[in-house]
Amino acid sequence: MAIILLVDNDPLQAYFRKSNLEARFPDVQRVADAAEALCLVEQPQFAAKLGLVISDHHLPGIGGPMFAAELRIRMPWVPVLVLGAAGETEEDYAESGACFHSSPVTTKELLSLAEKIIAECKRKTA
Repeated sequence: MAIILLVDNDPLQAYFRKSNLEARFPDVQRVADAAEALCLVEQPQFAAKLGLVISDHHLPGIGGPMFAAELRIRMPWVPVLVLGAAGETEEDYAESGACFHSSPVTTKELLSLAEKIIAECKRKTA
């Protein structure tokens, strides 16, 4: 099973999202910011198992859109799901190809989105 990387600087929100994801996906790693995430993807053993990145739109440092673009450069085959607030625009992610979804997102929606994106990615690489 592939690793899901959760990038979220809000400890409480990240705890709940990670717990919910772990109910369906056995390997969920959480980091607090884009810099830490980019360091992880540079590790070949981690990168080889990475199946999905779920990121918050508001990240400290480079921010969500720049993070998604940088991740796309480094790992174009890995799907990215960005969770943003209502009123924020998915146009910020058009170049990177990241999927944008307005928060709040329910547990059911989060799991459904993750499953759908992973399944689509598997079909494309099969």
